[in-house]
Amino acid sequence: MNLDRRSILSGIAGGAFAFTVPRAALGADDVQRVDDLIARMTIEEKAGQMTCLADSFRPFNPPNPQAGIQDEKRLAQEVRKGRVGCLFNGIGVAGARRAQEIAVKESRLGIPLLFAGDVIHGLKTIFPVPLAEAASFDPSLAERTARAMAIEATAAGLHLTFAPMADVARDQRWGRVVEGSGEDVTLTALLSAARVRGFQGRDLRRDDSLLACPKHFAAYGAVAGGLEYGSVDISDETLRETHLPPFDAAFAAGALTTMAAFSEINGVPATADRALLTDLLRGEMQFRGFVFSDYTADEELIAHGYAEDERDAARLAVLAGVDMSMQSGLYVRYLPELVKSGAVPMGTVDVAVRRILYVKAAMGLFENPWRSLDENAERSRIGTSAHRALARESAARSIVLLKNGGILPIDARNTGKIALIGPFAEDKDNVYGPWAFYGDPGQGVDIASGLRAALPDPSDLIVVQGSGIEGPVAGGIAKAVEAAKACGIVLLAIGESQTMSGEAQSRTTIEIPPAQQALADAVAAAGKPVVVLLRHGRALALHDSVANAQAILATWFLGSESGHAIADIVFGKADPSGKLPVSFPWESGQEPFFYDRKSTGRPVVDSRTEYRARYTTTDNSARFPFGHGLSYTQFALDQLKLSDEVMRWNETIEISARLTNKGDRRGSEVVQLYMRDRVASRTRPIRELKRMSRVSLEPGESRTVRFTLSRKDLEFVGAGNRRIAEPGLFDLWIGQSSTDGLHGQVTLYADVPSKT
Repeated sequence: MNLDRRSILSGIAGGAFAFTVPRAALGADDVQRVDDLIARMTIEEKAGQMTCLADSFRPFNPPNPQAGIQDEKRLAQEVRKGRVGCLFNGIGVAGARRAQEIAVKESRLGIPLLFAGDVIHGLKTIFPVPLAEAASFDPSLAERTARAMAIEATAAGLHLTFAPMADVARDQRWGRVVEGSGEDVTLTALLSAARVRGFQGRDLRRDDSLLACPKHFAAYGAVAGGLEYGSVDISDETLRETHLPPFDAAFAAGALTTMAAFSEINGVPATADRALLTDLLRGEMQFRGFVFSDYTADEELIAHGYAEDERDAARLAVLAGVDMSMQSGLYVRYLPELVKSGAVPMGTVDVAVRRILYVKAAMGLFENPWRSLDENAERSRIGTSAHRALARESAARSIVLLKNGGILPIDARNTGKIALIGPFAEDKDNVYGPWAFYGDPGQGVDIASGLRAALPDPSDLIVVQGSGIEGPVAGGIAKAVEAAKACGIVLLAIGESQTMSGEAQSRTTIEIPPAQQALADAVAAAGKPVVVLLRHGRALALHDSVANAQAILATWFLGSESGHAIADIVFGKADPSGKLPVSFPWESGQEPFFYDRKSTGRPVVDSRTEYRARYTTTDNSARFPFGHGLSYTQFALDQLKLSDEVMRWNETIEISARLTNKGDRRGSEVVQLYMRDRVASRTRPIRELKRMSRVSLEPGESRTVRFTLSRKDLEFVGAGNRRIAEPGLFDLWIGQSSTDGLHGQVTLYADVPSKT
């Protein structure tokens, strides 16, 4: 990574890095077919295979910004000429068949199109946003929901999804936190791999296999100030230790495409960074698939100040290792001349085309270009009752009980009148969350509908809007206070709209909007118990009556079954078991904030200590930490045991503890194992999540939870960007969040004496 990128970009691409899809995914006929095609293709046709354009045959999500071809007739002509390899963000079998007919039967070489789309957390059945689902701490659930998404997406005529987002995101001001799995590298890696397995299934050639595209390579979640499209200034060690492992896990799970980040890293835009996309990705990480640019990201090299013009931008991107250009059309316009002039070697283009064609072959498109284009599947596999049931389950398991003063769950049979107050009480426009544009508007279950369906007498629910999302409504607060006084308990549905999270939604303040805060303060003053139902796509800094409510549920954006899932938790049909994948700060100004931070040379001893690593208004802690989440029962850990207090270099140790359900309800707890390297040649975080295990127990039941650690778990990126483990003392905690737990220690010994 410490190379002269300009000199590298001027060199020959390919060569030692002309890696291909693993041969195990291909047959001998596939390899021969691709070889024959490349030998016959013109440079214009090769550039076409390297081009991805918005799908005007079945437009669904309008391109933003407007760029490229916007009508079917012009696009059809480009497909007929072999100048398009992939179409994206259209759905519908009929339109896809029209496009594929032209590609296969009317173009000179008959190479089938690849159909891609942004299926981030659902097609028609919308599942919780990825950040919410991460709160389940359950890779098996993520794999199941991804499988359901794949079944629906392929039934709608898609082959590939631009997901999962494998970015570790540690600044809650960034809007795209909502698309990922939070602030922890271990959790993000586990869930990224699970989603790849779920999308792709066990056989890429099946018509319900949806190719995964982990994004954004790399470190997009580290943009400065949480600013969308911003810059990243990062050490090689942090890049490799925090931001690359989730991609490694996704590739190991079988992902054959990835997407370059919009951002620049250390002064070089990712889309033009050969050291990143070729030396690191293909060389060190041995990625065997192909790389997309993000939307017009190659063209944006000009605005970055890295490319002189469009021709230069196309040259830089292809030499860096971007195989497929999305929406800009630069490759089709400029690659033929760039190759003719010698500015881009034909070998570089051939390597990119080979990668793309091998992926198409691996998914069986040459044998069956009509795979995933079945009208019967489109009618029968989308929006099924089984998928809705899974959406409800995953939504309930995504909810995190942040606080409970003993008022939850509510007994639906004996509670009397309930006031549901807030702009999200009956709102249907914000139940899906961002990146759910394929979902049918108005089909999600709002909170009021879910609660009424669960109440013996639906008239016991009194609903008052109280305020708008960002502004007051006439008489709203007065009506809300009146309703609160007339009822025994208040459910306060407040938070963010779905347009406040997602791409291009960076925010300087991550708090409840003032109009809703004023509503909350007035309702709290009525003196009735308040349960806050937060709607949000990031961690929030909570204040005053919201933070001081008797109970708080983090309900995120839960998708199609939002209202039913919330009712299941509120009334105790389901037990809350979610854990926070992001830390809730005390103040917005603490961002970026994450649990596995460094201690510094002056760690905080207590809140009264000056000249320590703290702010004058708050110390460097979280209101609700990573891994936190309560239950309706009480769990306790004891009997911490280590199989040995010494770990030999090539051996393992077992760490165990007993978990007991001391309450009177069945419940589920996520037991978490954290570690700290006490003394190292590079300072280490105060804690790092290494293992987790979900355990369900009946009242009074106990179970021993066991984890195994090896030397590999103690490694970090040291000098020379090498992963190393150093002998010494390590702290271990088995707990229920990142700030508690039973404490033990183990010493790693080297088997050979160190040299003096």
